[in-house]
Amino acid sequence: MDHPAATATARPAPVDFDVDSEQYHHWRVTFDGPVARLAMTVDPASPLREGYELKLNSYDLGVDIELADVIRRMRFEHPEVRVVMLTSGTDRVFCAGANINMLGLSTHAWKVNFCKFTNETRCEIEEATKSSNQVYLAACNGTTAGGGYELALACEEIYLQDDGNSAVSLPEVPLLGVLPGTGGLTRLVDKRMVRRDRADVFSTTAEGMRGKKAVAWGLVDAVYPRSKFEEKTAERAKAWVAKASKDLAPGERKGVKLPALAPEVDETGRRYKYVTLAYDTSARTASLTIQAPTQADVDIVKKGVDAIYAAGAELWALRVYRELDDALLHLRVNHYDLGLILVRAVGDAQLTLDHDAALVSVKDQHWFVREVLLHMGRVLRRMDNTSRSFFALGDGGTAFAGNLAELAFAADRFYVLDDPDQPVKIGLSEFNEGGLPMHNGRTRLQTRFIGEPETLEALIGMRELLDPEPADDAGLVTMVFDDIDWEDDIRIAIEERVSLSPDALTGMEQNLRFAGPESPESKIYARLTAWQNWIFIRPNATGPEGALTLYGRPERPQFDWNRV
Repeated sequence: MDHPAATATARPAPVDFDVDSEQYHHWRVTFDGPVARLAMTVDPASPLREGYELKLNSYDLGVDIELADVIRRMRFEHPEVRVVMLTSGTDRVFCAGANINMLGLSTHAWKVNFCKFTNETRCEIEEATKSSNQVYLAACNGTTAGGGYELALACEEIYLQDDGNSAVSLPEVPLLGVLPGTGGLTRLVDKRMVRRDRADVFSTTAEGMRGKKAVAWGLVDAVYPRSKFEEKTAERAKAWVAKASKDLAPGERKGVKLPALAPEVDETGRRYKYVTLAYDTSARTASLTIQAPTQADVDIVKKGVDAIYAAGAELWALRVYRELDDALLHLRVNHYDLGLILVRAVGDAQLTLDHDAALVSVKDQHWFVREVLLHMGRVLRRMDNTSRSFFALGDGGTAFAGNLAELAFAADRFYVLDDPDQPVKIGLSEFNEGGLPMHNGRTRLQTRFIGEPETLEALIGMRELLDPEPADDAGLVTMVFDDIDWEDDIRIAIEERVSLSPDALTGMEQNLRFAGPESPESKIYARLTAWQNWIFIRPNATGPEGALTLYGRPERPQFDWNRV
């Protein structure tokens, strides 16, 4: 596993994304009725890896893993909260951004995955504000630089302390020779709609901007003097509480605890309650198997919102997607060598459709149901955005129907076995028609049939299960093989895929998966995969005389002035 400070003889321990909320190192959370205060108080002596110190509220992946956990728990465990005031527990420093020494020590793969995860976390902040009436506000009580300003940009409003020193900045271009995380630039012009010429000046001004000019340019929403900063930001929080409370989903605002997933882990894989991730390192592949809902799971959902709420974190739809999320993150960060993931959803396809129909029927009746559906969508988007090849295998015993069919549509190919002795059924539910959108706001079927609107129209509302050949005729399958050809053709497809350049595949997959119109989110990830990926390995940034390599040293970077 590539990692910061890794050597040929040292293999760092795998990163764990399932953290204990009682043992955060870097965040303090306090509650005052409908307002939560989330204070970034980074422990300099608790980096995720050795070799650097997290000074000035700078962050590494460990800091962001905790932040992602806070955001997720805020939505499920504290639905009474209407406003989250994101601020700093360190005087005169909001956040200095990603830790530069960490970036300098990190491998290329680590930097790219780190940037991707931080952007996904910020997207979840925005989704909480937009879809859960849990509004994030940024109270920047000090220097707000780079990734720190990106964190503020994810919030609905930004307030800056006016003390002659506090400023917002995106200094990566002038200081490091890289992009401001890509998300920073996109949010600047697409979200806050800052004029592109002003954004150009701002993004090349290392010291950033402060005071009234920051407000005038749209970089922040208000500035308040240090003496009145807490008072004024509290007033804004109160105003947002009233606004966010007008359109609450029904249901008692009592939270649902999210316990640790506690999978069985060994060198061969990870085994959760419903998800199994098995490694084949010699073949550079992994098998990802998801268990479909049982009749008991369907019965719980059919009983209505009270039974769903009582099931809590053990509700199939929540538990299985929490497990899938954890498995995907482990593949990304701890197993760079596994290039092809073979996906199977096993169980009863009709039960999956029954489960979906019952869940959809109560989606507007309780906040917890809404949060479960939103979480399912987030995890599938994580899969869309994971730099691995995915082949979905529909053989005997599989249940690619409804929400589990989204796994096949998110995959790069969907192979199906046609064998009367091993019947395979494929079906659609309302979840395939908009309930689990991609980052670009479109469904995976809309993306699949971007040039075949009549094919898509014929599928809308179809609820019967299809055999392999009719499913192929409907356009839902990549290829159908009979029992004679199945093993050989799948083996050849796997061997061919793992023989190809992983760099070429990453670029190809990211482009093919996001066909059609873009959204700010899809632009963030498309640019992250392409341009940030490229810039990070250019000598002007990370070469021996590159800006990132020499940051903090007296030598000046030496650039290759040729534009490429």
